[in-house]
Parts: sequence; structure tokens; C-alpha cells
Amino acid sequence: MDKVRIVLPLVMAFVFAGSPALADKPSVAMGKTLFNNPGLGASQNAISCGTCHANGEGMEKAGANPRLGEMINMCIQGPLKGEALSKKSVAMESLQLYLRSLAQ
Repeated sequence: MDKVRIVLPLVMAFVFAGSPALADKPSVAMGKTLFNNPGLGASQNAISCGTCHANGEGMEKAGANPRLGEMINMCIQGPLKGEALSKKSVAMESLQLYLRSLAQ
């Protein structure tokens, strides 16, 4: 079993422990949390999306990219050394919502 499939649900459960329903629905808040959590990458890799893009800086136009999901997975698989997220996963949809919110 790959590390992301183990770590990501644990991260989501920990972050949203007070409200399990939140972990079932994509949200900007969950996307921001995931963006700043090294749980998206390899367990020995202590970096997150926010390590390179602090507070989403420089990502304001990313949400308009029609290949946003692919871009997210390229970063997860590259610098974060993690496993790609499913296109329809709550985590992927939340990350996309967060990145799109940066343009506002």
C-alpha cells in the first residue's frame, strides 16, 4: 500500500476530527490545510506545497490552468516525492478549490 493512501486519510481525519462530515466534502479550508501539510509527500520528506509556495504566493493564476489537477500531481510526485491523487478525490478537489480561491 502506498504511503499517500495511508498518510492522507490520517491527516484528513486528524485535521477534521471535530467534524467528520467536512472530510467527506471538498472545501477551500481542506485544500489550504493539505497545501501546507507534508502528508501529501513521502513520509521522510518534510516539505509541503507551501514550502515552495508560502501562503500560495505566486499561485494566483494557477486556478485558471485547465490542467490544474495534472500540475498538482506533478508537484506531488516531483518535489514532494508522493503518489498522485485521483482526479475525483476529495483531496484533489479541495486543493483545486484552494488554488482557485487565491485568484480572488
